[in-house]
Amino acid sequence: MRAIGYLLLSSALVLAACGRKETPPPKVTAQVLLNPATDGWRSHGGDYSETRHSTLTNINTDNIGELGLAWSYDLESSRGIEATPIIHNGVMYVTATWNVVHALDAVTGAPLWTFRPEIDKVQAGNACCDIVNRGVAIWGNSIFTATIDGRLISLDAKTGDVNWDVLTIDKSGPYTITGAPRVIDGKVIIGNGGAELGVRGYVSAFDADTGKQIWRFYTVPGNPADGFENDAMEMASETWTGEYWAAGGGGTAWDAMAYDPDLDLLYVGVGNGSPWNQSIRSPEGGDNLFLSSIVAVRPDTGEYVWHYQTTPGETWDYTATQHMILADLEIDGKPRKVIMQAPKNGFFYVIDRQTGAFISANNFVPVNWATHIDQETGRPVENPAARYYDKEPHFQLPGPLGAHNWHPMSFNPQTGLVYIPAQEAPWVYGNVKDYKQNAAGWNTGTDFSFAMLPDDKATFKALKSMLKGRLLAWDPVKQEQAWSFEHNGPWNGGLLSTAGGLVFQGTADAHFAAYDAKTGERKWREFTQTGIVAAPVTYAIDGEQYIAVAAGYGGSYVLGFGGVMPSGSAFNTGRVLVFKTGGTAKLPALDVDMASADFEMPKRLDVSADVIAAGKQAYANSCAACHGDQAFASGLTPNLRASAVTKDAELWREVTIEGLLAENGMPNFEGTLDADTVEAVRAYVIAEANSGRDKAFYDSVSLGGEP
Repeated sequence: MRAIGYLLLSSALVLAACGRKETPPPKVTAQVLLNPATDGWRSHGGDYSETRHSTLTNINTDNIGELGLAWSYDLESSRGIEATPIIHNGVMYVTATWNVVHALDAVTGAPLWTFRPEIDKVQAGNACCDIVNRGVAIWGNSIFTATIDGRLISLDAKTGDVNWDVLTIDKSGPYTITGAPRVIDGKVIIGNGGAELGVRGYVSAFDADTGKQIWRFYTVPGNPADGFENDAMEMASETWTGEYWAAGGGGTAWDAMAYDPDLDLLYVGVGNGSPWNQSIRSPEGGDNLFLSSIVAVRPDTGEYVWHYQTTPGETWDYTATQHMILADLEIDGKPRKVIMQAPKNGFFYVIDRQTGAFISANNFVPVNWATHIDQETGRPVENPAARYYDKEPHFQLPGPLGAHNWHPMSFNPQTGLVYIPAQEAPWVYGNVKDYKQNAAGWNTGTDFSFAMLPDDKATFKALKSMLKGRLLAWDPVKQEQAWSFEHNGPWNGGLLSTAGGLVFQGTADAHFAAYDAKTGERKWREFTQTGIVAAPVTYAIDGEQYIAVAAGYGGSYVLGFGGVMPSGSAFNTGRVLVFKTGGTAKLPALDVDMASADFEMPKRLDVSADVIAAGKQAYANSCAACHGDQAFASGLTPNLRASAVTKDAELWREVTIEGLLAENGMPNFEGTLDADTVEAVRAYVIAEANSGRDKAFYDSVSLGGEP
């Protein structure tokens, strides 16, 4: 009778379950990540192939005009927001500046918990490109975040409590982390940044339960006298010359990864050399593996399998850390398993992801550092003038901001197109005289003063007209453009494509829009108050589809050029924005000025033109990357022209070479810049404040944008 009772009870439970919606499992497993569902967005690129494409169709080309804001959440951030939200079991996990993690109700935006890690902000002075991060990863019942000061932290997904916290870097070196972790079969994988400042790159895997390091793969060889970690490093060392290890070598893997579970291969995008200038780094040339390469390793062990190098002997900051996408394409009548990438160097690559064999490449923007990619060898045919270190400075496309930077692209298997946030941003590369490795600041081996913007308005405007940004639809089989949509300037957001026939992208001029995936026609647009650089995601809960994007303008372009090339974007308004059909929510009214505030000019110093020139050169190579070209900041960092520090010589010295503001992320240049040089920099900044190139001047050469 008891057995019969259990049977009847079980049958009743089964019948009851058929009449209600099944609750999604809270725990994320390999099976969950291998079979991404439409109710969430559980991995950085949407799936292990990093396609950033959704099969959802509720929001489509027919009803996109009905899209409206469902809710927004203030991230309380005044800097760039680059995170991809992760959504699971009705909860959204998103990060803000200084690695603050927010857990939100994905339907209403109600906050569930917030984790604010204690960050060593002195270490943040090593961040080349703003104190940003690109989001979290999820596995089991844990959320994983990697911090700007080099830690990997596991949090309880339900409460935000810390499970474990491990240091992944040697803090004696200028390492940082801005990328999002990836998780493969219980291993949390993370790289790092810092090549501009002089480090040796690597990728590490940590046990998701304990935080114990499982393996580490170095991306460039170290000092041969210390022995090589594996055969791959010994092989790579043969492509380097001189004491290449002295400045680290570079090769940081600071962003892109992808995974093929069938081939059991993890693909890692590798960055630039340290220093950039190959004549210093590797005096007799060589390919310098694995710089600017896609490297395939075994995720269980970190064992090297194959590599493909996009820019042999790189010397221009042409990283291959840009987004990579796995797809199966029919090429020349045969199915091919490929990996696709549009790295900084301006060429779109299709590579066999089983072997690393080159299939095809073509430039997707204008380039002048190489004429083409040799279709037999897969190597670029370089313009000899581009190797600037034994020649005159070279005006070049693309520059170090790249033809495509970190902003993710997407692939729609229905259209067969890859959607790229492409851009044109030239640069002048020139050799630095009397190079020495700095104790603080950038170690590029190039003189940034050659690339500073011109002083006269006519030339300034002419150069401004060369800065371009576009949403580009690229056919990877034909290696040609299908369509493009021109934006007001560069540094626009990442992409999402959907089976509803749409492509979503935010822009630097503070808008979020949807485009027809087949034609590029803009179908819908919303003002967002702040520029968007992050990529959108989509998910469905209880039959309702949502489009979500993290908004907040920032990053390397904005730090260096956002002041002199204003986009129309405000700051101090970092938010998560979530849209649905019929949404009627409104953003709070803007309470910040859309541009730099007016200020009282400091009095010009009585110094010679030579002192001003020396100050300009030092400023270009030590300060401009954060405080703006022509000492006119975007608003993310203090405008030195208007700073009380600039007016006080003693205070200026205390900040620059005594580290007074180190805990705010301001580097200490003691040992790098002497007292005379920092005073020359101050004289240059004050001269710029009195130059007549003020807010009105830069507004007149704005990159545009609609109010």
